[in-house]
Amino acid sequence: MIDEKIILQVLSEQQEEIKSYKSQKLVARKEESLFEFDTKMAQVVIGVRRSGKSTLCHKVLLEHGIRYGYVNLDDDRLADMKTEDLNTVLSCIYQLYGTDIPYLVLDEIQDVDGWYLFVNRLLRTDLHIFVTGSNAKLLSGELATHLTGRYNEIHLYPFSFSEFCQYHQIDTQGITTKADADRKRAFMEYVHNGGFPEMQGLRNKRAYVQSLIEAILRKDIKKRFKIRNIEALRKLAHHLINNACQEVNYDELSGLLGIADKTVKKYVDYLSQAFLIQILTRHSFKSKERIRNQKAYIVDTGLQGNRDNVLAPENLGWRLENVVYIELLRRHAHDFLDVYYYKPAPRAKEIDFIVCDQNKTVELIQVAYEIDSHKAYDREISSLVKASNALSCNRLTLIAFSPTRNVEIEGKTIHIVSALEWLLLQ
Repeated sequence: MIDEKIILQVLSEQQEEIKSYKSQKLVARKEESLFEFDTKMAQVVIGVRRSGKSTLCHKVLLEHGIRYGYVNLDDDRLADMKTEDLNTVLSCIYQLYGTDIPYLVLDEIQDVDGWYLFVNRLLRTDLHIFVTGSNAKLLSGELATHLTGRYNEIHLYPFSFSEFCQYHQIDTQGITTKADADRKRAFMEYVHNGGFPEMQGLRNKRAYVQSLIEAILRKDIKKRFKIRNIEALRKLAHHLINNACQEVNYDELSGLLGIADKTVKKYVDYLSQAFLIQILTRHSFKSKERIRNQKAYIVDTGLQGNRDNVLAPENLGWRLENVVYIELLRRHAHDFLDVYYYKPAPRAKEIDFIVCDQNKTVELIQVAYEIDSHKAYDREISSLVKASNALSCNRLTLIAFSPTRNVEIEGKTIHIVSALEWLLLQ
């Protein structure tokens, strides 16, 4: 049991910290519209560490003028918290915020065993609950089991490029030469350093990224899943970050790390559950092909270069592809559309992303850094035309560092769109 005085001290310090929050100074996030107020459902915000989950909760509650209590359980003084301590936490919240608060925010609660029983009890007392967490399987799995039909899940990523521009006060609409140059500079900054909110403006980005990755590995994976070989997990994580946008070869990784392939698969799954990597599945009606040919992307490109001992050559094409995939996940998370990649045969040219509504293909998307040469242009265009015929889809998009325009090829209209413009589409 944790002493009540310690819990009260922690919560008092957290209360002082959030008193300085001003909602109008916080970046507007698209996910704000997904919250459901005045319902009996818990509002659950999940995503990678430091993506802004708690800030999002504070912002929407402040803007709605709602009084609420708050506790962040990601504090070393609360590290040994047990289920029986949660009632003491509730008592301390009532002491600090009053017993008549209608809303309660439980930040990073996933490491407390049986937390969902506590949430269930609070929901039965007509409290409105906001929950945040950094582990997908824990929240989704346990919520589905224990809070059946009583939660609204909201997935949050680091800043999109549009939000990045808002934070840095970049003019996204101006037509002057200066405005255009500012957008292009911001775009390259975003592709290189990503959108983690706290990393914006930091000079020592390397220290931030190193500490973030270690926190994910140790707090969200090692502690939760009782990992013994943390060094193998760390090497795997950095290998996948170095090789973003590539297929995951479990046999090769097993030999490289000196661990069983089934252990590699578990570790990859854990990294995905903690949102450090995002898995992309090959489009196939055969389940075994979808399982075998998965690709791994990173949740934010800022993780790629800002680390110790990074010797991998910079590839702007892969960075852009990674940025586009995460943006597709943002846009399609709540309209029930799925994203795959398409490779009909081992030697065939891939289509980077296909967007599907169940078994119907609704868009084919190719991403390229450079299409100025005839060879590169023909390769990307011909791949889209072939896939269009094979999948009966005529919505064809090529995202590139290139001016926006439409081209007609073999009766197909291909929308070539500037990557910068595409990322600013709402």
